[in-house]
Amino acid sequence: MTAAITSRSVEFVFAFGLVVLLCGCGCGPRPAVPETLPAFLTDQEFWSLITEFSEPGGYFPSDNFLSNESGYQNVIPALLKTLKPGGAYIGVGPEQNFTYIVALRPRIAFIIDIRRQNMLEHLFYKALMETSADRAEFLSRLFARPNRVDSVTRSTTEALFRAYGSGQPSAPFFETNITRVMNYLQNEKGFKLSEEDKAGIRHVAEAFFKSGPDLTYTFLGGYGNFERTPTYSELMSEGDGVSRNWNFLATEDQFRLIQHMQKRNLIVPVVGDFAGQKAIRSVAHYVREHRSIIRAFYTSNVEQYLFLDDGKWKQFYDNVLLMPTDSASTFIRYVPVPWSLGRHHGTLASPMNSIVQAYRFGGIQGYYDVVRRSRGSTE
Repeated sequence: MTAAITSRSVEFVFAFGLVVLLCGCGCGPRPAVPETLPAFLTDQEFWSLITEFSEPGGYFPSDNFLSNESGYQNVIPALLKTLKPGGAYIGVGPEQNFTYIVALRPRIAFIIDIRRQNMLEHLFYKALMETSADRAEFLSRLFARPNRVDSVTRSTTEALFRAYGSGQPSAPFFETNITRVMNYLQNEKGFKLSEEDKAGIRHVAEAFFKSGPDLTYTFLGGYGNFERTPTYSELMSEGDGVSRNWNFLATEDQFRLIQHMQKRNLIVPVVGDFAGQKAIRSVAHYVREHRSIIRAFYTSNVEQYLFLDDGKWKQFYDNVLLMPTDSASTFIRYVPVPWSLGRHHGTLASPMNSIVQAYRFGGIQGYYDVVRRSRGSTE
């Protein structure tokens, strides 16, 4: 009897130790107690999260006024089969995050980008969304086209963009809008913007004013020079390839969903390096402290750049190890064609836990190792 008990005890200790080893990355079972993520943040709390979680801005050779990832919605139908609403979303870059938020319905979203300009662009979006009555007014002010059109519930994205694409930008209207945005952010919301921040917001606003719906992603070197990138109106008009367009401008209801989250300060833009010591770790701690999990982490193709430095990609996955996740938590990544292994390209997904476990046990040594563990919408 003693020998049998000892044997079973050893088996139990081994099994328990294996579970601890595999789940030490924060990928334990879904919290047994209800999550305590806030239903809203005060303006002061929102600004405090930005300032406390952010790192010094870094360099990236692009303005990234909008995404250049045509077809990024195609992975959404597959994501919806495994990801439930709630929890936290982490993303990078500008407006494509709104599309994923519409589809995945997180309770709170953090947008982490190394460029401070990206945080300022999100504040520009926030001000316009919170003070516009509907999609039509939002677009009129975004592009500084005063020819406001009717935005009835059935208006398609294509119809709205045709209307504003044919309109002429107005310099006086632009100045009125930018003044209103600055007053709203500083005086009504109480955000402490530096003179450099205000110049950065104006720089973003001028790009939308000058190019209108034909605005495209801009890149000053490296990847991005080899093919035409989609315009703002083209990206807004795309669908998921199966059933619908999840973009925040596709319907009034989808616009109001994002507008509602903005008004409740639940889309928090943070300045941070994925390989840094503060931003990602602060978000991970915040989500864990509120007994919740990271359900989705949209990385775009940032990992591709991190793998150019042997230290940075390891620091990034060390940061991911600290995130509270579960078995359904998912990376969403964009894989450019040159890195596609002849098969995997476009927007792909992979379980976060499988990636970090592979990293822990030496299975990740290069970007190709990440790509081959990712799957597309039809795989």
